[in-house]
Amino acid sequence: MVAVDRLELVVVRHGLTAWNRQRRYQGRRDIPLLMPDSVPAMDRLRRHLADQDFDAVYASDLTRCRQTLAHLSEGRTWPAPRFDARLRELDFGAYEGRTYDELKDLAGYRAWIDSQGESAPPDGESAAAMRERLSAWLAEALATAEAERHRRILAVAHGGVIRELRRRFETVDFWEGSVGQAEGRCWSLAYSEGEWQCSCSSAVPTPASATS
Repeated sequence: MVAVDRLELVVVRHGLTAWNRQRRYQGRRDIPLLMPDSVPAMDRLRRHLADQDFDAVYASDLTRCRQTLAHLSEGRTWPAPRFDARLRELDFGAYEGRTYDELKDLAGYRAWIDSQGESAPPDGESAAAMRERLSAWLAEALATAEAERHRRILAVAHGGVIRELRRRFETVDFWEGSVGQAEGRCWSLAYSEGEWQCSCSSAVPTPASATS
């Protein structure tokens, strides 16, 4: 029996950037938040997390995630964050900085879209490569949770990260796995038969329709 056999993993997406608004692929580009436009959604997320404590806090090392975490954690006594490049967005390679309208007529781009990210964009990263680094991060975070008796973990990351974690824990379709800026998922994990399994998941923050 492991020392900790149940925990909650909360993973949220960074706030709005100028490239999000322009619908440009960001990937590894270190784009900052768009201020003050990103604040309302981050404030809503901060209110949702206001009465929640975490035993460990992780974040992508890119600026937009660092800024989002700083906003969420202001005035809180959360643990010092552990910044990890394995939580970065997919590397979109030659497509970074470009929009759908700029790319839609390219045969290679259409093939990449049709593959649901499984093939790699030119000079970029495949979904399989992304899953490999996310799996390495998750295995390490869960091992640390067991060793340090963590019950609740927060991570601030990117849309693609959450999409892949949703495919892993919720088995949702690629196109159904997206979340908005300053939104994410909470997964309740239980250790059973030698592995961590998802027992339930929910949206973060709670949709307004669910609280009305």
